[in-house]
Amino acid sequence: MLRHRSFLSLILVVLATFLIGCSSPSTATVPPTYSSTQIQQIQQYVPDIQSLRDRASREIPSLVQRKDWIDVGNFVHGPLGELRLTMNYMTRNLLPQDQSKAKQITRNFFNNLVGVDQAAQQGDAKKVLLNAREAIADIDNFLQLLPQASEG
Repeated sequence: MLRHRSFLSLILVVLATFLIGCSSPSTATVPPTYSSTQIQQIQQYVPDIQSLRDRASREIPSLVQRKDWIDVGNFVHGPLGELRLTMNYMTRNLLPQDQSKAKQITRNFFNNLVGVDQAAQQGDAKKVLLNAREAIADIDNFLQLLPQASEG
């Protein structure tokens, strides 16, 4: 009987050692942050985005005042369409917790661009200006999500 207890104790010790050895250690995970390279890559697009934002806030009201609906549509499909692609690209480079918000902002931006284009086709100056203001606000919100050069 003593032999069985010793043998059983040995098996329990081996089993406990195996289970403890196979378990993963619980370490505190550090929240993800941007590397300096990632910040540089993201920041290289910021001046272009701000420039297009400023350009849109100047040109769209001017085009609406002249009732130049074709150029409003060209501006939406050209530079602002490219801006949307840039925003989509940049969203993939953001931290996971910022990506969903950036996707929503980019989606809102697209919907507002569609609103500008449709209103321009109808010649509705008020709707063009309203949707343009909302699109510019979306750009501002997107810029606020981006990491600043001092982070890292």
